[in-house]
Amino acid sequence: MTAFVLTSASAAAEPKSEARTAVFQNLIDCKGKTEAAERLACYDAAVSSLDVAEKKGDIVVVDRDQARAARKQAFGFTMPSLAMFDRGEKPEDLDRVTTTVVRAYQGGDRRWTVELEGGAVWAQNDDETLGRAPKPGSKAEIRKASMGYFMNLDGQHAVRARRVK
Repeated sequence: MTAFVLTSASAAAEPKSEARTAVFQNLIDCKGKTEAAERLACYDAAVSSLDVAEKKGDIVVVDRDQARAARKQAFGFTMPSLAMFDRGEKPEDLDRVTTTVVRAYQGGDRRWTVELEGGAVWAQNDDETLGRAPKPGSKAEIRKASMGYFMNLDGQHAVRARRVK
């Protein structure tokens, strides 16, 4: 299992920083101890500090699957702080998401707003007309393009869309 250790405050403030948090660095520094008893005492203290920091919410441990899920959940938003999930292996490029419609409705401007599984909400931002109204259970595919996003609903032609939630 691959894991990341993040600090809630510093990770948000410095998303591109490669520096380790102090509590995690203290654990890593223990491997430099040569005397066995000193090394064990160092590890015990560092693990205890790490455990306390995690319980208080000062750090968060995230495995690769959780990082992938976070990137997928944020698809459609520009969030530079997600770079903290890109350490280690090169992350897969997420250029499209296929999911299911939970709710869809048209506004007074005849444009569709679509709520998807997982809580994402996408709004149509062009004036194209759909042949069939999307309904709960409809398949939605949203893909990233050079100038925005396109949404296909039940295999119909794509409409331009933007994520609103």
